[in-house]
Amino acid sequence: MSRYTGPRVKLSRKIGEDLGLKSNSVKVSRRLAIRPGQHGARGRRKLSDYGIQLKEKQKIKYIYGLTESQLRKLYEKATRSELATGELLLSLLERRLDNVVYRLGWANTRAAARQLVSHGHLVINGRKMDVPSYETQVEDVVTLTGRATKIMAVSEALKSEAAVPGWLEKKQAAAKITQFPQQKDISEVITVQLVIEYYSR
Repeated sequence: MSRYTGPRVKLSRKIGEDLGLKSNSVKVSRRLAIRPGQHGARGRRKLSDYGIQLKEKQKIKYIYGLTESQLRKLYEKATRSELATGELLLSLLERRLDNVVYRLGWANTRAAARQLVSHGHLVINGRKMDVPSYETQVEDVVTLTGRATKIMAVSEALKSEAAVPGWLEKKQAAAKITQFPQQKDISEVITVQLVIEYYSR
């Protein structure tokens, strides 16, 4: 299935949480209580164990903007490692280039960060990179191009003093991956064990 391109608020309403898909969180919060669809106002039925696992899996997909096949490949990669599957899965998600750009505060949503990458505005270790799913490594240096810094939204973002996670080191239009991210570095509330249970059925 191709990437979802419909209304992003609908996804947050479907999960019942603000997933950070829109920059205006106040507007999103006003509609979270009502599920999308004709019968959304009737409330939510109690979910089964499978439903809870599925919801958490969908939540990760929506937050990071992944397709089902992309998330499953990351899960399979995580299971092949000797490290804890859940911890590694979250680390792989966080290390995606589009997410790194978002965490650095150069874009106010991951969708905007993905567009910034795919339009060729990022350089990794001196080489142009336009693949949003690129898996960053420790010591990678991520830089915005001169053309990118002239984009109004990016220019405004560079003027702000947004805090960045501890695994990133930022200096204006350049940043460095200093270590691999851990679950404690993720601001979103994700119960990754439910996702592992879903895929290991």
